[in-house]
Amino acid sequence: MEFHFLGTGAGVPSTKRNVSSLVIRFLQRNGILWMVDCGEGTQQQILRSSLKLSRLEKIFITHLHGDHIFGLPGLLGSRSFQGGKTSLTIYGPKGIKRFIEQSLSISNTTLLYPLNIQELEEGVVFEEEDFIVRCLYLDHVMTTFGFRIEEKSQSGELLVEKLQKKGITPGPIYKRIKAKERVQLNTGEWIDGADYVGPDINGRIVAVLGDTKPCEASVTLASSANILIHEATFSKENEEMAHQYGHSTAYDAAKVASTAKVKTLILNHISARYEGQSNILEEEARQIFSNTYIAYDTYIHTLYRSNE
Repeated sequence: MEFHFLGTGAGVPSTKRNVSSLVIRFLQRNGILWMVDCGEGTQQQILRSSLKLSRLEKIFITHLHGDHIFGLPGLLGSRSFQGGKTSLTIYGPKGIKRFIEQSLSISNTTLLYPLNIQELEEGVVFEEEDFIVRCLYLDHVMTTFGFRIEEKSQSGELLVEKLQKKGITPGPIYKRIKAKERVQLNTGEWIDGADYVGPDINGRIVAVLGDTKPCEASVTLASSANILIHEATFSKENEEMAHQYGHSTAYDAAKVASTAKVKTLILNHISARYEGQSNILEEEARQIFSNTYIAYDTYIHTLYRSNE
């Protein structure tokens, strides 16, 4: 699972940071892409990456401020021009459907693929065979969501050497053993498939929060996560201003990470006032939570499975 940070700035683009957009690439699912937020200039950032719009499957919008959505109409049109034909689903707060449909209508943009737009409330966003995604309201100056992506645990690796020592050769029986069924061999002996499968592989958990000041929902979404991606618009010396505008400091983000017992914290949504000195925010957070990184445009963070 790769995290491609396309835009890591706050409010307006700067010379070093574009506005908000993150793409998650699922290597184990043939490289499909999920995007979180789509600020202006996102498709230009994609051109500087190895990502392909044709592989984009889902877009999650945290809230409707322009620096998180103004890139959507252009990106949706470009996906058609670049040969994207598979369906695309967009999840976001109430109002996202009207924004997209009116933008496409006024600009006379025709999409060559099915577009599904779902306006959210708190709770389960969707559940698939491998993943379940949940969202909760955060505390910003407008309706804003945070998302929790949970990968379901998977059955462990088939212990092929152990099977071969038992004289069990590859075939349909391997599938039944992998499913931990009780299986009868040609010799008449019964074996328990669970004895020939390694330990289950724990699913990974990722929390991606929209703009927010400190709140209980942030901790709930981040609980025991492998990665927490949290805004750090300001430093602690500007705490009062940060909270007034519904934002967090690097110190706030680190407190959430510590309380929620996450493994890794990645700071995002950095104000342009820290251009050239964003290490101040990273150091501030590391005083509370040592395993902290600060994202920058084009940064790629890889999250491996727990047994890798």
